[in-house]
Amino acid sequence: MLLDDIKEKLPFMKKIKVYAFVGPSGTGKSYRAQMVAGQKGTHFIIDDGLLIKDNEVIAGESAKKAETKVATVKHALFYEDSEKAEIVKAFKKYKPDKILILGTSDGMVEKIASNLGLPPISDTTYITDVATQKEIETARRIRVTEGKHVIPVPTFEIKKDFSGYLLDPLQIFKSTGKGQKPYISEKSIIRPTFSYLGKFTISDLVFRQILEYLAVQFPAIHKILRTRVDNFGDGAKIYVEVSIVYGYNVIEGLKEFKQKAQKEIEKLTAMNVVELDIVAKNIYVEQDDNKEEE
Repeated sequence: MLLDDIKEKLPFMKKIKVYAFVGPSGTGKSYRAQMVAGQKGTHFIIDDGLLIKDNEVIAGESAKKAETKVATVKHALFYEDSEKAEIVKAFKKYKPDKILILGTSDGMVEKIASNLGLPPISDTTYITDVATQKEIETARRIRVTEGKHVIPVPTFEIKKDFSGYLLDPLQIFKSTGKGQKPYISEKSIIRPTFSYLGKFTISDLVFRQILEYLAVQFPAIHKILRTRVDNFGDGAKIYVEVSIVYGYNVIEGLKEFKQKAQKEIEKLTAMNVVELDIVAKNIYVEQDDNKEEE
């Protein structure tokens, strides 16, 4: 799809007011993206290959999933026609009148705007305009020592795409001045595929140990008998066999255990659990230690 064709078919794109938010990598741009967007009066953000509306990813795939830094840059700049087409399709659907583009330099944001057929940048905010030197230094230290990146959307929006790479959800409450409504935004912290800290794997034994630990807290569950974990690109499918204690409601007991297990597994491993099957394989009858005394 040629950009001239895009502009001809979507004339409203010529009227979109384009803002830029610029700062070196790891200085906290994504952390403050929603705040700057709010100041500019726009609900739309382009950040690292994603088109975001408020707290929802509406198009694109995060460049932070790329295997190398070179691939990350190319993806963030929307070099491929297929990447451009997906974003333009979203423009056609949502018809934004303003948009904020994040980048590491003036040249980068100008290139993104050009590649997507958007008008030239009308106004630029620099990270030094909204963050102190101390805050910038802290952000860079965390990026270098821990490899953490922020994506300005809630965890549930990107869990599927970043199964195994999510580190923390991050909710921010910030005062914007006396009498003003506080700025509230939820973001997600991830460690990219190309992180120099290396890739990591999670042993199936870890899942079993988490389940065994949780089972102790549920009177209805006697023990974990068997587990099987199949890891797919968008998350894990887990099969669990348990022994149920006689006298408890089997359906309710399994339901409660499943809900708790899925929540804790996702929290502790950062894996997206796409399927969790828990089967009651047998019933355990507790021995009455006082029976002989009677």
